[in-house]
Amino acid sequence: MLDDHTHNLPRGTICIEDIEIGMLRSLTKEITHHDIELFAEVTTDRNPVHLDESYAQDTIFGGRIAHGMLTAGLVSAVIGEQLPGHGTVYLGQSLKFLAPVRPGDVVTAEVEVTEIDHSKRRVIMQTRCLVDGKKVLTGEATVLAPSRKFD
Repeated sequence: MLDDHTHNLPRGTICIEDIEIGMLRSLTKEITHHDIELFAEVTTDRNPVHLDESYAQDTIFGGRIAHGMLTAGLVSAVIGEQLPGHGTVYLGQSLKFLAPVRPGDVVTAEVEVTEIDHSKRRVIMQTRCLVDGKKVLTGEATVLAPSRKFD
């Protein structure tokens, strides 16, 4: 369920037959303390840099930060809900974490099609997350896109 701080394009599916180089989709979400706490609970990653402000103050970050994989999960949401969308199979994802995401930051996750292999239904996309226009995460995703044709 989307909260007031999440803005998505319509959800659904774009089949391999309709995907084109340069297609771009995105979502924007504010990362909250609650999001970080839920992610820690689900993954069991309770590193105090994410959960304990006094501990985090003494780290190189100078305060609490979101889990990198929480930020990366926004990329997964764009791929699974928008481009290609429902029916997509994730095959791989590379990630580079460039800057911390803090509670209260508004993250925009973007996915852009860079290569298409129609015969294998494979799509390669550049992935990135930005806060205030600054890249905090970059990577590349390889997915198997849904098709209108039956195998």
